Amino acid sequence: MRLSSQSFADGARIPGEFSFCIPAAEGHVCLGSNRNPHLAWSGVPTETRSFVLICHDPDVPSSGDDVNQEGRVVPASLPRVDFFHWVVIDLPADLREIAAGSFSDGVTPGGKNGPEGPLGSRQGINDYTAWFAGDEAMRGNYHGYDGPCPPWNDELVHRYVFTLYALDKECCNVDGSFGGAQVRNAIAGHVLAEAKLTGTYTLNPSLSD
Repeated sequence: MRLSSQSFADGARIPGEFSFCIPAAEGHVCLGSNRNPHLAWSGVPTETRSFVLICHDPDVPSSGDDVNQEGRVVPASLPRVDFFHWVVIDLPADLREIAAGSFSDGVTPGGKNGPEGPLGSRQGINDYTAWFAGDEAMRGNYHGYDGPCPPWNDELVHRYVFTLYALDKECCNVDGSFGGAQVRNAIAGHVLAEAKLTGTYTLNPSLSD
C-alpha cells in the first residue's frame, strides 16, 4: 500500500497552510490556516473493510520546562514523546483520497466537535486537548486534525508521520472519546497493510527543514 499527497512530498517540509502555527512578522508565531493536507492511497488489500488514519509527531519534548521560553532552548538531546495530531477511524473501504481542507479548515479556539466526522468516520481527540487544558481562551476537546506547532525554540526539526492502516473490520473497537494510543491498541491484530508519509516542520528561525 502506498500513501501520497499533493500537499507535500515524503520527507519534505509541510507548508504553513496545513499548520496550526506559522512564523509571525512580529513576535514568534501566529495562527495558521490549519487545513488538513490532501492524502491519497493505492495498492489496497482486497480484504480491506475500513481504514484508520493517524498523524503523530514523535519529536515532542518530554519536558515542557524550556518550551517557548525567552532566552532558553529546547535541546535536541532531550528525550522525545509522541503527540497525536489526527486520529480518524472507520473510514470506508472504498475511499482512496481525502481532499485538502475537507476535515479541517482553520483553528477553532475552545475545541472541535466529535467524534462524528466526514465520510462516515469517527475522529479521536488530539493532544492539543491536554496542551490547552490550562488556557482559558483555548481549552476544550479538540477532535480531528490540528496541524504542526512545534516550540519556536526547539533545536530539533519535528517530523509529522501520517500512517494509514487497512483493517479487516468495518468498525474500530473504541467507544466514546478516544485518542491515538487507544486506537493503536484496538487495531492490533486487525491490520492488513499500512503505509506512511512523513513531513517536517519547524518554527525555529535558526533551523532549516
